[in-house]
Amino acid sequence: MNRSNLAINADRLWADLMQTALIGGTAKGGIRRLTLTDEDRQVRDWFCGECRALGCEVTIDEVGNIFAVRPGLRSDLAPVAIGSHLDTQPTGGKFDGVLGVLAGLECLRTVHEAGYRTNAPLMLVNWTNEEGSRFAPAMLGSGVHAGVFDRAYADSRIDAEGQTFSAALDGIGYRGSVPVGQIPIGAMFELHIEQGPILEAEEKTIGVVTGVQAMRWYDIEIEGRESHAGSTPMALRADALTASAVLIQEIDAMARGLHDAVATVGTIAARPGSRNVIPGSVTMSLDLRHPRDADLDAMEQAVETALQDITGARGMSGAMTRIWTSPSVRFDEACIAAVRRAAASGGHAMRDIVSGAGHDAAYIARIAPTTMIFVPCAGGLSHNEAESATYADCAAGAEVLLQAVLDLDQRHADGL
Repeated sequence: MNRSNLAINADRLWADLMQTALIGGTAKGGIRRLTLTDEDRQVRDWFCGECRALGCEVTIDEVGNIFAVRPGLRSDLAPVAIGSHLDTQPTGGKFDGVLGVLAGLECLRTVHEAGYRTNAPLMLVNWTNEEGSRFAPAMLGSGVHAGVFDRAYADSRIDAEGQTFSAALDGIGYRGSVPVGQIPIGAMFELHIEQGPILEAEEKTIGVVTGVQAMRWYDIEIEGRESHAGSTPMALRADALTASAVLIQEIDAMARGLHDAVATVGTIAARPGSRNVIPGSVTMSLDLRHPRDADLDAMEQAVETALQDITGARGMSGAMTRIWTSPSVRFDEACIAAVRRAAASGGHAMRDIVSGAGHDAAYIARIAPTTMIFVPCAGGLSHNEAESATYADCAAGAEVLLQAVLDLDQRHADGL
């Protein structure tokens, strides 16, 4: 059978998106399916059942990554993987991560129903804890697989309620026996909504993702002095919250002044947390991103300098600790070319694009040829219950995904 005659079933893909959205569905139409919760267990059970129904061998590793393999004609070739994630943000949408897994499932169904045999095995992967919203850092499962983290580090992560990743994984029954990193990957493709406004604004259907920008996470602590809100004159205060407000303004101005830079303070906590006590200490998070590592270095130094200047001038102290870093990533040229050919053959408007968000593909790119495919999302909105993508765009992305995977599989088998 000519692979160009294969076509995904768009109705079935859309039905899967809507069906799985009910697992952890919210009143506002989004999904709350935090990693390693009972909702995550439910969607994992569904996913494994659908893969086994296609005759796939389902394997789970020690951090809960799920690998569903459909055999190929040649056992000497490592699997061509399709991967993303099924966990969501606390107020997540129907498409972030989920589209990549369900489109991969649709690709497996398409080749299965047609009786088409790839040269290499095809492998669909659900990576654990991509979001990092319950257990930091993000992309934990793919990071362990790629050797960025070890199993002990993953197991030791703690959520806001004090539960460890290890206990949560064991609790939902998804700790497998396969040692981390032992499942081979010959190449990987990840389909995802853009999570930004560029494709929609330019009326492009397919984003050919050439890489991922560098990103770093920090914890910042500012120590001032607690004192009475009524009897402490303004000139004698060491208000940690006021200092943090000035720092946030400096961070915002710094990012606005540097092309392609973004900076976000996402959480902040002031102590002791009383109405009539001047805050004596503040902790806050910081997320810095830029396509170039050198510029990210400069951003980090600018924030560190501002922190020390602001706290020093007020007789206070500040500390900035980097807790996670992901260097900029350049995806594999052969995988990128396969996506371009697939988009062109389907007649889709496309453009090259660099991902502003982190994805599992960024870590897998360290150990295997990898790339991503983006489709538009309404208003560029993501990590939000109102996140939306169209039926047509999801179908187009899945079709490009299928054809790119089959294209690369044939070229690898031909030694190209």
